[in-house]
Amino acid sequence: MPYGADVDEAGAGPTASAAEHPRRSQDVSTGECALEGLLRDSHLAAPHQLPELFANHAAILGVEDAVAYLADLQQTVLVPFLSASGAGLSQQLDALGIDSTLAGRAFQVVDVLAQEGAGGRTRLWIPLLDGTERLGVLGVTVADAGALDHDGGLLGTRLRSFATLAAELMVSKMKYGDTMVQLRRRASMGLAAEMQWALLPPMTFACEEVAVAAALEPAYEVAGDSVDYAVDPGWARFAVFDGMGHGVQSAQLATLAVAAYRNARRAGRSLLVTASAVDTAISTVFRGEAFTTAVLAQLNTDTGALSWINAGHPDPLLLRAGRLVKALHGEPNLPFGLREGVSTAAAELVVGTEQLEPGDQVLFYTDGVTEARSPEGDHFGVQRLTDLLARNLAGGLPLPETMRRVVRFLLDHQQGQLHDDATMLLAEWRTGDKHVLVP
Repeated sequence: MPYGADVDEAGAGPTASAAEHPRRSQDVSTGECALEGLLRDSHLAAPHQLPELFANHAAILGVEDAVAYLADLQQTVLVPFLSASGAGLSQQLDALGIDSTLAGRAFQVVDVLAQEGAGGRTRLWIPLLDGTERLGVLGVTVADAGALDHDGGLLGTRLRSFATLAAELMVSKMKYGDTMVQLRRRASMGLAAEMQWALLPPMTFACEEVAVAAALEPAYEVAGDSVDYAVDPGWARFAVFDGMGHGVQSAQLATLAVAAYRNARRAGRSLLVTASAVDTAISTVFRGEAFTTAVLAQLNTDTGALSWINAGHPDPLLLRAGRLVKALHGEPNLPFGLREGVSTAAAELVVGTEQLEPGDQVLFYTDGVTEARSPEGDHFGVQRLTDLLARNLAGGLPLPETMRRVVRFLLDHQQGQLHDDATMLLAEWRTGDKHVLVP
């Protein structure tokens, strides 16, 4: 059952004064002690030492067996993040299925869920979020379920704050060691995929103006596909690349394309100049022996005006109220890396434009999505793709969960064996309308 409805909208706990709750001063001190202590001790903690810190400082709040569970790379299971010794745990812990457990449900719907146990004990599953990027869940046990109702639900508020700090600490520490990276992998990572994942931005982002959810498969063998985005004052910019070939050379091509794109974008170049910079970089390095299709787009987050350049790529899809409106078709451009030496008319880049309405979503994808074949030879197709998006969006699911489910259907369609990289980026213009992305 959901827990935490008793706190105010800002998540700051009950609004009653300290005078109305004589224990409030002492309770707040306890909560501050747990958070401040965790933050203080984290400064000199290596990544692999975080589990012990979480358990020790959560105990100050009066809960037991605090364990962070991280979603694996393909978001199919939640893997317990344990200390090397496993000290302080009352039992052996296994990975939890995202589609088959209450902990997984908490991850899916981004809400705090409670699991009743024997003797009045309750296991809480609390989403671990870096902004809106879902890292996993924090599991804690409350010995007395009645404690969750004391002081207007103050314990629940404290635990959500604790989980927020724990998530931010994991993100900040992840770059200093391989423990969490290895934990999230359920298979051997190819060299090309290693290059790609090191290049990618977070797969989820949201603010009041725009939301983004992306996915790449096959996660452990992806090579030529890549995505990128940036959200700045007044603008959101997106790019999807599909480089020719497979393996390390294809990953090198994608790396060059993304680097050239970021370099021009961060220099404040226009969409046209940025596209030309990507093309020039690929032509200069690969000299006509390699190319990448791509869509580069920019969204005015104040007005909803969308512009894009399509370099030999599948047309983006415009969705409104969960339904496909149309493909965003424009004059075709040559793939990047093939414009050098062709006639001026053929080499000239053409920009497409579309006025979005509040709540509109644009799906950028590579042909590995729609051309994925079942063992019987049935293409996944645009219709199946948009139907899945519509069905999940209509259910009120957050964008990242919608994307996760579409990817699961795609993999099931091809029985888990994709023969080409499949990449998607779903962007939504929000105009300040806050969707249910955080608890």
